[in-house]
Amino acid sequence: MVNNKHIAVLMGGWSAEREVSLDSGRACALALRSQGYEVTEIDVTPGIAQDLERLRPDVVFNALHGRWGEDGCIQGVFELLRIPYTHSGVLASALAMDKVKAKRMFKIAGIPVAEGIVANRFDAVNRHVMKPPYVIKPIAEGSSVGIYLVMDEDAPPPPVLKAENWPGPDEILIERYVHGKELTCAVMGDVALGVTEIIPVGNNFYDYDAKYSKGGSTHVIPAEISSNIYQRIQKLTLKAHRALGCRGVSRADFRFDDRFGNDGELVCLEINTQPGMTQTSLVPELVEDSGYTFAQLVSWMVEDASCGR
Repeated sequence: MVNNKHIAVLMGGWSAEREVSLDSGRACALALRSQGYEVTEIDVTPGIAQDLERLRPDVVFNALHGRWGEDGCIQGVFELLRIPYTHSGVLASALAMDKVKAKRMFKIAGIPVAEGIVANRFDAVNRHVMKPPYVIKPIAEGSSVGIYLVMDEDAPPPPVLKAENWPGPDEILIERYVHGKELTCAVMGDVALGVTEIIPVGNNFYDYDAKYSKGGSTHVIPAEISSNIYQRIQKLTLKAHRALGCRGVSRADFRFDDRFGNDGELVCLEINTQPGMTQTSLVPELVEDSGYTFAQLVSWMVEDASCGR
């Protein structure tokens, strides 16, 4: 198979998710080559605009994760250079990366979310600014980077909040902890795929280690939940995708508290516009369950690429 398109696969970068992005990028580059595309792998530096101007690929496959790669910044570079690219555009990427703004959009669209407040980390380390159990999250990070659980009123807030080398802004999101199952669903184009249940090994939530360490979690596809909750998650995933104006592939994460019956509380945690793209990542698993191979997925994403997303 020979394809005359030249694809630049962007990966790495300098966010907290650099290593994950390298894994995603290499897997996508390998799959694209198997489909006959000419592929150039780029470990992104702040000189990426000059690199792309010199290379002038037909399409950019964006395999970056985290800040700068999925928050609208790099998407603006693609738009300025008028190079078609995969995934969501500037506005949708920026909204999805900012958990507070995304939650506001979800509320407007009628998508259930957990109650939360924005607090200064120095206030949050000195007292419980919300009744436990609650979750502490950076406002704009992915892959569960910098997330902490406070489960008991007698437990102090995590002292790391006052660390001098705190990596992000002082403003953080404090969100009510929702018990129950961790569930996720993906969108491909304008179609919601299946639902996966994620069972972390030895943790209360799907943290960075559970996501990326071998054996850190078990994925149950399709999720063993009632058909009405399954279908509701699919509908809410597509609604969240559209509410933020996402394009291409995205993934929405949910918590479902089924302790008091099959119709318990369901909340949307966030939407991920640049989900992991190794062959064992959640979205490729869901796509494969829908009858597509990983190579077909990345080829579809390349053919779907455009500007003005």
